[in-house]
Amino acid sequence: MLTKNLTLTEQVARQLASEIADGVHPVGAKLPAGRVLAEQYGVSAAVIREATERLRAQGLIQSRQGSGSTVVSRTGAQGFQVSSGIAVSREKLANVYELRMELEGGAAALAAVRHDAADLAAMEQALACLESHLDHPEQGVEHDISFHVAIAAATHNSYYQDLLQYLNLQLRLAVSTARSNSRLQEGLTAAVHQEHVAVFEAIRARDPDRARHAAIRHLQQAASRLQLDLPFPAARQTS
Repeated sequence: MLTKNLTLTEQVARQLASEIADGVHPVGAKLPAGRVLAEQYGVSAAVIREATERLRAQGLIQSRQGSGSTVVSRTGAQGFQVSSGIAVSREKLANVYELRMELEGGAAALAAVRHDAADLAAMEQALACLESHLDHPEQGVEHDISFHVAIAAATHNSYYQDLLQYLNLQLRLAVSTARSNSRLQEGLTAAVHQEHVAVFEAIRARDPDRARHAAIRHLQQAASRLQLDLPFPAARQTS
């Protein structure tokens, strides 16, 4: 039975991990389809996506688009993971945003140099979908994260892509909160969208320095909307 002590994502991820450890889903087998798991646990498809992403980050499963998720280990790797406490600890959340600024700034710079036509198309599509759902509480978050993931993919460095996708999924609650705060202030959602556009235009222009600055600036503003205290903010706001 799901409780309120943990997020739905954490609860589903833990239950799936327990089932994998117990051999309910043996190594080499595929997990049930997302819609089946959503019905089983009584949660949304978004929760299942987040939960399976956590299992993938722990090394329990491998996922391929169109092929589902396959169990590859009964025990998780003890590698890099974001603490579940970020949802309640402002200090931890600020630290993760600081990490994101460095990583996503670098990713944007690489994307500016390495992107191809398909990468630009993916970013443009994410931006168009985001613009159409600026004030939608769920779809807005989905497309916001999709845009950041598309930038990571444009680095053509799978490690950037895997790590940044993991961080963005772990921070879904923070993204949702930031966007919710933006909706409370008239005209701010449009300003947030323009921050995304600035990153995209710098990448499209193949200007790595401008892309880096725009990505960092966007995350600084997002952290500010969450009222987080970040170290050395002035150093990152100079042009």
